[in-house]
Amino acid sequence: MSSSSGPLTEELQCSICLDVFTDPVSTPCGHNFCKTCLNKCWDNSQTCNCPYCKETFKHRPDLKINTTLREVVDHYKKKSPEKKAEVLCDVCEERKLKALKSCLVCQSSYCETHLEPHLRMAGLKKHKLMNPVSNLEDYICQKHERPLELFCRDDQTCVCPICTVTDHKNHNTVFIEEEIEEKKTQLMKTQKDTQQMIQDRLKKIQDVKHSAEVRKRNTEKEKAARVELFTDLIRSIERCQTELLEVMEEQQKAAEKQEEELIEELEQEITELKMRNTELEQLSHTEDHLHLLQIYSSLCSSRNTRNWSEISVKTDESLETLRRALTKLQDSLQEKLTLTVSTGLKRIQQYAVDVTLDPDTAHPKLILSDDGKQVRDGDIIQELPDKPERFDKCVCVLGKEGFSSGRFYFEVQVKEKTEWDLGVVRESIDRKGKITRTPSNECWAVVLRNGNEYWAGAGPDVSLCVRVKPQRVGVFVDYEEGLVSFYDVESSSHLYSFTDQSFTGKLYPYFSPCLNDGGKNSTPLIITPVKHNK
Repeated sequence: MSSSSGPLTEELQCSICLDVFTDPVSTPCGHNFCKTCLNKCWDNSQTCNCPYCKETFKHRPDLKINTTLREVVDHYKKKSPEKKAEVLCDVCEERKLKALKSCLVCQSSYCETHLEPHLRMAGLKKHKLMNPVSNLEDYICQKHERPLELFCRDDQTCVCPICTVTDHKNHNTVFIEEEIEEKKTQLMKTQKDTQQMIQDRLKKIQDVKHSAEVRKRNTEKEKAARVELFTDLIRSIERCQTELLEVMEEQQKAAEKQEEELIEELEQEITELKMRNTELEQLSHTEDHLHLLQIYSSLCSSRNTRNWSEISVKTDESLETLRRALTKLQDSLQEKLTLTVSTGLKRIQQYAVDVTLDPDTAHPKLILSDDGKQVRDGDIIQELPDKPERFDKCVCVLGKEGFSSGRFYFEVQVKEKTEWDLGVVRESIDRKGKITRTPSNECWAVVLRNGNEYWAGAGPDVSLCVRVKPQRVGVFVDYEEGLVSFYDVESSSHLYSFTDQSFTGKLYPYFSPCLNDGGKNSTPLIITPVKHNK
């Protein structure tokens, strides 16, 4: 029974065992008991009723631990730990004093006064004394009623001297003190190992935090660099746009001025021609024949006027100027984009990893080089163990190492091939059956078909505009950003990117040299060392 007292203690006491609750449960009538106490009570009774209010239940309730009450009890126990009961002297008659020692032979506990004979008399000096305990019977062999002074290592139990010549004969037995010392030594070693494990894990936490800080700083630097690159690109676009508009404005003003001058000259000639026409009209009716003859030659002579049939207004001149400006802008933008991609690719290449092909995943038709860097279709199915990780329909193979965080990059030579697949797949991709190359099917890949048809398996497929046939393809993954990008390494051009993806588990590099096609596609895919672009 708990030695604690007070109103709160009574509220937290089981009315069956009169102790603080252990795993408290509630009955349908609302009263609380220890789960074990209530089950024992009902196991020994023909009916199920509440031990407190005697309400009978038709069916035995399914007892659920009252978690709220248990939390209150646990909190109370931490705040008010039970005091260890004192062991009292078994000889004292009136006022029992606190025991100083317990005797295993006498099976009694003694205070300082009544212990004196055991310290003085020769016969009692041989008795086994120990610190006082209330459960002396646990230290006595129930079979032979002798102190449990020995420990059987074969059966891992305490025994008395008689047990060693009967039930535990020929067993490895030692004195309890010896076993205790050995156990303490083992415990100290375990404690030391545990402390080392704690230190190792604390250090690991520091390492992880440090790596996170470094990665955060690097990410911020790279973000800043990318922002600077694209800011420069935007400024270039704006500058080219401004220049284009200025050229168009100048051309427009020049054209307008030319048009105004032509119109002014035309209007002046029209005025002169009208005056001449009026004069001719008048002369055609004149009676002054002498005057007519005198000025006839001058009227019929050629006037100093422009041959307007040779003059044309070039309405397409502004359009041609616009085209030249657009071409200039496109060239400038292409140069900037190439510079941006090259710079970005250079940064990405710092995340290069050493990828080696995993033969346990390779389709039986694939032949891998000894160094695990090349793969081609051998056009013959080899007899290989049907392992769970091996692909059996798609002629593909994965890299040995998977990645579940951070960034990684690798390059593959695809020279002289007419078909291939490259990318990454999730570890849980189905290896036994046809692969659908889409993110929803755990695959992020770019492929070549029929020698010149490039597309990304985005579900639906996205056709790629490729100016020059790639000879070497770079694959970059940023796990946390959900990004998979593909690059033509030789021209430093971007091919395609899967963005805003959600990755779980490990991602593995994915390669498919595709079918041999009668030797037309026999060239292998080759994982090449990354040569950083300058």
